[in-house]
Amino acid sequence: MFMWRKRPTASTTNQPRFEPAAVSLPNTSAAATVAADYYDSADADHFYAEVWGGEDIHIGLYDNPTEAIATASRRTVSALLELAGPVPAGGCVVDLGSGYGGASRLLAATYGVQVQAINISAVENQRHRQLNVEAGLADRITVHDASFESVPLADGCADLIWSQDAILHSGHRARVLEEVARLLKPGGIFVLTDPMAADGVAMDLLQPILDRIHLPDLASPQRYLQWAEAVGLVREVWQDKTPMLVRHYDRVRQELRQRHDDLVGRISAGYLSRMDAGLGHWVEGGEAGRLSWGLMRFVKADGGEARA
Repeated sequence: MFMWRKRPTASTTNQPRFEPAAVSLPNTSAAATVAADYYDSADADHFYAEVWGGEDIHIGLYDNPTEAIATASRRTVSALLELAGPVPAGGCVVDLGSGYGGASRLLAATYGVQVQAINISAVENQRHRQLNVEAGLADRITVHDASFESVPLADGCADLIWSQDAILHSGHRARVLEEVARLLKPGGIFVLTDPMAADGVAMDLLQPILDRIHLPDLASPQRYLQWAEAVGLVREVWQDKTPMLVRHYDRVRQELRQRHDDLVGRISAGYLSRMDAGLGHWVEGGEAGRLSWGLMRFVKADGGEARA
């Protein structure tokens, strides 16, 4: 992975620019390393920034089948923000798998809090830091080149932990939940979305998806509940929004096909072909009832009451 050094640019705005320098990440699973390599590729960076949703690169909540991906993706951020509830003044938010930082910026701007953004992709972090500067929020958001399997933050530092469609890339999801419990203050909140298998689905039925994302399995709503309970987190809310998973992957595939000739000038034809096939596997799995997606809220209740 990478760390970053700042250098001035020739821009008349005198905004800093970030460039990578190689380092290693300890205590990181092979699956997470594979994900980092993938998201660091130029093809992936262009595709997710230009097609997937811009600054919010996760599954959207759609009002209609042809709605703009970025609009639907931002609606998910707003829904999760409402589910999380307000963050105390002077509080701390940890964003696990922060991508380009759309949610981090909204949280920092809405509540005036400090956000600690944890993300394993150097290329995404480069874009994240630059967008923070452009938004005037660089002093409120710290972007860490780090894995959510081993977060470089102190115990009990977080009022809110946030994660969108990221933990599926971990090879040790139970460990990620252990980190969540370690980082949260008593009464702190954890909200997340994640593409999952439906409860009780055999992993061999998802093999095309697993092969595509280089993982042996997916989580499920029940597995998240079990992992959370094992570390003292209580699930308060599970909003099943699985139809949105199907709609989102289908919508992204539509956009890819409509813009293919333009995109191929910046993204390799092979990548676009593989992405098209992969999106199709997600759509098929969702339509067959083998996948699950939605919004969850957990609370760390030991040692204090959950905040409203």
